[in-house]
Amino acid sequence: MTAQTVSPQVRDRHPGPSLSPSRAADFKTCPLLFRFRTIDKLPEQPSADQARGTLVHAVLEKLFDLPAAGRTPSAAAGLVGPAWESLIAQEPALASIFVAPAGAATVAEVPDPAALIAEADALPGGVAGFLGSARALLDGYFTVEDPTRLEPAERESLVSTLVDEELLIRGYIDRLDVSPAGDLRVVDYKTGGAPREAFEGRALFQLKFYALVLWRTRGVVPKVLRLLYLKDAEICDYSPDAEELERFERTLVALSQAVERAKRDRDFRPKPSRLCGWCSHQQFCPEFGGTPPPYPTEAAEPVLETAPVDDDRLG
Repeated sequence: MTAQTVSPQVRDRHPGPSLSPSRAADFKTCPLLFRFRTIDKLPEQPSADQARGTLVHAVLEKLFDLPAAGRTPSAAAGLVGPAWESLIAQEPALASIFVAPAGAATVAEVPDPAALIAEADALPGGVAGFLGSARALLDGYFTVEDPTRLEPAERESLVSTLVDEELLIRGYIDRLDVSPAGDLRVVDYKTGGAPREAFEGRALFQLKFYALVLWRTRGVVPKVLRLLYLKDAEICDYSPDAEELERFERTLVALSQAVERAKRDRDFRPKPSRLCGWCSHQQFCPEFGGTPPPYPTEAAEPVLETAPVDDDRLG
């Protein structure tokens, strides 16, 4: 198969099929979930776990803006409050996790996030408890890594490539480390607990996605794919090889072809599993007695999330 680097202009206006790790995982998990999120674009209120994961990711990104000697646990804890205020300003609906049931609020329904934050402070735990739980996860980070000894090459980096001149694959890497010898280490922060084997496979699927893009665009197979589980202070390292990434590339092409067939036939079937318990769209799912909304007349192509949302509630 052939692959090539794509310019931002081509990437943002690519007319053909495209996949991000999140949307590819959605289709593998449940084609109907893929439809709800990508084609119907049904709103989903972030859960507290998702919001906490997004917050911790933001803090860890900002931590490396500090001089190496200043990357201490207390400095990271001090970044939590300002990072949360910044996230709320960008995504007001995040504030609704304190005062509304899941699925009850959208951005349009949260006109005054500052007021919601004030209300939340009066609740048991409130914002203070939420921010404290984020700081506890950062303690887990410092248990497994010493950021004073690291200088990441890239953080929250968007990578993309075109496979077979048709399929655009792209995603955000939490952190990319490059050794003096040129070895690559892809690092992904997980704020949930270390998963059982089935869920670890989902996490490694995401990292293999990034590894494939890096290999095809830079000619280097990453030496290490690293999952940092902050809640349990555990590290999971995996080392792929070129043959494995070639097989993975064929898997993604086949997955994209399945997505395109489903679009053409308007046939996105539910795939019941234990993950159904976390789904925000049970009211529209036939497995729960619901009816999907009418299929959109013009189904849009998948759009990569501009602000990655943490899916560690599944871990």
